Amino acid sequence: MRKPKPARERAARALCEFQGNPPDVKMDGSPMWISYLPEVDAVLQAALSTEDWAKLIVAESRE
Repeated sequence: MRKPKPARERAARALCEFQGNPPDVKMDGSPMWISYLPEVDAVLQAALSTEDWAKLIVAESRE
């Protein structure tokens, strides 16, 4: 069974698809979904407490 993708990646992929873009197509050498991370981070930081945001970042750095 595959390990689930991190929350930020799942959100960025969802935004990418919502805009009609294939998440895994390469853009500047990286998957397109990566270009959506600033928007994802802005929304998550607004929605989460500072503590929960920090926990999310720490958890993703361990993956």
